[in-house]
Amino acid sequence: MKLPVPFVQLPLRFDAQALLAEVERLDQSLWRPHPTGMPGNSALPLVTSEGDPARGDWLVGPMRPTPELQRSPYLMQVLASLEAVIGRVRLMRLSGKAEVHTHVDTDYYWNERVRVHVPILTQPSVRFSCADAQVNMAAGECWIFDTWRMHHVLNDNDSPRIHMVVDSVGSAAFWDMVNAGRPHTAPRAGWQPRLVGPPNGAAPVPIFESINSQSPMSYWELRGHVSFLFGEVDTHPRLPAVAQMTGAFVGAWQSLWYAHGADAAGLPQYARLLDDFLARVAPAARGIPMRNGADLSDGLTGMFKRAVARTQTIAMTEEGSRSAPVQAAPMRTAVNAARREFERPVFIISPPRSGSSLFFETLARSPTAHTIGGESHGIFEGIAALDTARAGYASNRLDAAAATPEVADELRARFAARVFDRDRNPPAPGAIRLLEKTPKNALRVPFLREVFPDAMFVYLYRDPREVLASMLEAWESGAFRTYAQLPGWTGLPWSLLLTPGWRDLIGQPLPQIVATQWAVTTRVLLDDLEQVPAAQRCVARYDALIADPAAEAGRICTSIGFAWDPPLGTNLPLASHTVSAPQSGKWRRREQEVLAALAGVEETAARAARFAQR
Repeated sequence: MKLPVPFVQLPLRFDAQALLAEVERLDQSLWRPHPTGMPGNSALPLVTSEGDPARGDWLVGPMRPTPELQRSPYLMQVLASLEAVIGRVRLMRLSGKAEVHTHVDTDYYWNERVRVHVPILTQPSVRFSCADAQVNMAAGECWIFDTWRMHHVLNDNDSPRIHMVVDSVGSAAFWDMVNAGRPHTAPRAGWQPRLVGPPNGAAPVPIFESINSQSPMSYWELRGHVSFLFGEVDTHPRLPAVAQMTGAFVGAWQSLWYAHGADAAGLPQYARLLDDFLARVAPAARGIPMRNGADLSDGLTGMFKRAVARTQTIAMTEEGSRSAPVQAAPMRTAVNAARREFERPVFIISPPRSGSSLFFETLARSPTAHTIGGESHGIFEGIAALDTARAGYASNRLDAAAATPEVADELRARFAARVFDRDRNPPAPGAIRLLEKTPKNALRVPFLREVFPDAMFVYLYRDPREVLASMLEAWESGAFRTYAQLPGWTGLPWSLLLTPGWRDLIGQPLPQIVATQWAVTTRVLLDDLEQVPAAQRCVARYDALIADPAAEAGRICTSIGFAWDPPLGTNLPLASHTVSAPQSGKWRRREQEVLAALAGVEETAARAARFAQR
């Protein structure tokens, strides 16, 4: 459901330990893998169609509590406290070093329903991203989020995360509660949610959905959804043709509705009309972006693909429009194909907060580029041999020796299972030109060269004064905590990449920590890049990208062999990991501490400037 803001914390809180005790008493054999095989994702059904746990992925039919929920009074109390009509409910488990892929919930089901999250087992490092916002939902809290925006979850921890996830159309009382909630941007100080503890006696019984679909979809509902979708699209050369095609479809649907209504006798005609429309509109609308980053083709298909169906024929559906295909088969089955498919993958290398997200998101518009839609922390560190915690938190440095044949095969397979093109389509047969950006890769160049011998590296240079100011802001924001419980570390939780020698910084002031973190990263990446053949490396400049985005993006694409055709204005949109809006000279707000910290790393700063002039 579309919301005014990415996240809202509801004014409720729960006893997470008491909830966890109930969860641990449930039949653990009921945990089932994600229906698409998404690694590390599993669920235990609590409210399903007819209360049947085997229907845990069904979205229609009368929703009723499963036997396990009926034996769990506190979980039932949580649902009742929402004062909403309750649809499907599941416990959602995300194993250590796993993620929920970046996607938008374009399906009709989620357009009508809000998703409520009650964290039961979690850690401070678990990050939930929605559009340009990022939160850590703490255990016992209660949150809703905008499923219509791109969202992603990363469990950058060894321990699992368990949320109770409730789908609901809400109620008047529920939306009053939302209005009393706290948007993620509002301060916590002075805001106190109400504690809902375990029930003293029998738990109250929530109101469950009994009617949740109509087949065929009524003309008025269909017309409303079409209006919503086209209101989410800006101008595009092909939009008028798609709008005309869709308008004709709505008119034909109106005629059928007035002739047959919901009479089953009319279903074959509705079905033929729908099938013909989707077959024609999907390719016509492909590549037309909506404001949330999803494709209009996905929006139209997701909204109307089940506009003609009897409820008993509808079973599982997947959450929305994925940003990447998910492979359900064992990872090893893709190894040989993955090895053949990658050709000259491109890695953007830079210290953190150098503008690499903006640069990556710009280059990802190339028709040549294939990406996973975001950063690949889970892809790397989900491999046991590359797990920083298992290595004793030495650092994020990976050398060539870490690229054993087994590790290299698995890494290539993981990327092969996730990549898509700029239109979010799986790659066509043949070579894949991967584009990747993860700040930790600044410490992995030898490793990446071993896995991808023909890899190309783009060093993104940014004025160190600007970078240090941005790194300070990132540490202080709390949104970039990578190792919240780093053994032996004191002060603010460790943020950004983990550099070699980090233990020497224990007890140091934050400006010195940040300056050393930048300098160590820069020295390592420059040492490594100097060993890379000149034909496999180039330099991009952040200042040039800001001054003339099209010229700098086009220049780099020429260097790396990417095609370049998207029009760019003079002002690029904010990057996905922006903390505060860019502004010329913004670093001067912290000039004194930045310059003092920079004085200790001047030699590295000068070396980086020289390298960027090559």
